[in-house]
Amino acid sequence: MECNAALERRIRSNLAPFEVRSAVVDDAHHAAVAVTVTDIARGADLPGLPAYSRWQDQAGLILTRRSNKLRNHPGQWAFPGGRLDPGETPATTALREMHEEVAAEIGEDRILGRLDDFVTRSGFVITPVVVWGGRKLALAPNPDEVASVHRIPLTEFLREDAPSLEQVASSEHPVLRMPVGDDFIAAPTAAIIYQFREVCLLGNTTRVAHFEQPEFAWK
Repeated sequence: MECNAALERRIRSNLAPFEVRSAVVDDAHHAAVAVTVTDIARGADLPGLPAYSRWQDQAGLILTRRSNKLRNHPGQWAFPGGRLDPGETPATTALREMHEEVAAEIGEDRILGRLDDFVTRSGFVITPVVVWGGRKLALAPNPDEVASVHRIPLTEFLREDAPSLEQVASSEHPVLRMPVGDDFIAAPTAAIIYQFREVCLLGNTTRVAHFEQPEFAWK
């Protein structure tokens, strides 16, 4: 799947009729994440994925591993994102966090739309903002927040073993995971990836708010 104008049009077209579901939860913090489509290039190595030495035509999503120095969710997979500051919209927060976490300069004209809000066990309502990063987007991780930054090919999220669902004793709903090479990403990030796949790439109206998160993400 190439990172080109046809893919951008496809995502815009699939998002246009999608009826976004917002969530309002008392005492929850509102956050936004940037679900950014760009091309594949050299980045931090991951077991089970090719290590590229030059730019590729393949499209991918930008994901990070959170710094182990962070108080909340250290070392976990995440999209660039964070809490909304006073006066911000989810879109402005997502773009600000892209700049602060991975030094990406992206204008509001690159926003393609948004996905459903996802309510986390840790007390956040996350709004995923879909962003077109385009070709050869320069990235540099902020070491205070990001341990590593990765451009994961979209084809990883279209694998036959994606998603995987695990029943757990602590919930009536299954935990959703998405594969990444020999590793996996768990909800809430995995739930957002899965809805991106279903809505933006496949044109479905799949909902993901009911999926559970693993207990390590509850805190």
